[in-house]
Amino acid sequence: MDSFRFYSWLWMLLIPLVPMLGWTRLRRKTRSAAIFSSVADLKGLPVTLMQRIRRMMPLVYGLGLCLIITGLARPQSGKSESRVTGEGIAIELVLDISGSMEAIDFQLEGKDVSRLEAVKHVISEFVIGSRASGLAGRKDDLVGVVAFGGFADSKCPLTLDHGALVDIVHGLEIPKPIRDRKGKVINAQSLQEDLATAIGDGLALGVDRLRGTKAKSKVLVLLTDGDNNAGAIDPREAAGIARDSDIKVYTIGIGRNGVVRVPQEDEFGKRVLVPAQFRIDEELLRDIASTAGGEYFHASDSAGLTKVYAKIDRLEKSQFNETKYSEYTELFPWFAGPGLALALVVGVLNETRFRSLP
Repeated sequence: MDSFRFYSWLWMLLIPLVPMLGWTRLRRKTRSAAIFSSVADLKGLPVTLMQRIRRMMPLVYGLGLCLIITGLARPQSGKSESRVTGEGIAIELVLDISGSMEAIDFQLEGKDVSRLEAVKHVISEFVIGSRASGLAGRKDDLVGVVAFGGFADSKCPLTLDHGALVDIVHGLEIPKPIRDRKGKVINAQSLQEDLATAIGDGLALGVDRLRGTKAKSKVLVLLTDGDNNAGAIDPREAAGIARDSDIKVYTIGIGRNGVVRVPQEDEFGKRVLVPAQFRIDEELLRDIASTAGGEYFHASDSAGLTKVYAKIDRLEKSQFNETKYSEYTELFPWFAGPGLALALVVGVLNETRFRSLP
């Protein structure tokens, strides 16, 4: 970045004295050295070029003094730049995409949406940033995504390409029934398994992805709306592995406990809303967070979910140091040189061509 400065700027305080000095000298010269009866006849004489130049001498001399003073203030021009070095954080987002995430008890822009749609929206703001939500984004951090229902799957490796990651998050879907031409569900058995909630498997896979990175600070954010009812790994054991791997785990319980509307397909393939009972195992989520040095949060609506991610955003800040470098060029000769030349020319002319006798 280009910059300009006066290194010894106190000299600039003398510049206002230059007009005062000129005014004082001009006042002295206006005093008559000789008294004439009348000079009216002389006013009609033509003004020569030398006379015009002579009248400019005080201004030229004042300009020269101002340039000299400016030179003494050491004007400098140069370039300054900042180099930012720091340590980003590796963040693994472990998201529940089980059947209960289809429950419609959230709102976005006044419209009823599923829990999963609300999560997609807030995660996008958390990663990319949102002025409206007060989220700065995680532009310097590695972020990855693991999704789990009855099985866990790594959807995006740890990356700085946050645009691609957000696209992947928006593409997450809850498993749906597949029907043949007669309307019969042909994946009923596997669908039941896919719609379950394997919290332990999702947590373990997220920990495994973080263990492979060289980042000094590792954070896992686990979001779910249910209790662990599938999978091969106990969630509390996975939390212990996270603790032993220096991975901090934040857990988020999303949605309301109790009866919530859930879309389902009837025998004709038409989606209808039916009431269903849900329970968040908050005790389990608290134990996971406590074991892995994190914190448990509960979000029952979109505003609450945004506040949760905003708090995590504040708790987990990347550490950066900024070092500034500046290189300046002295401009003293460009001001003092012309100033001295002008003052010298005025002095020579006043002592030769424009010299006056009292």
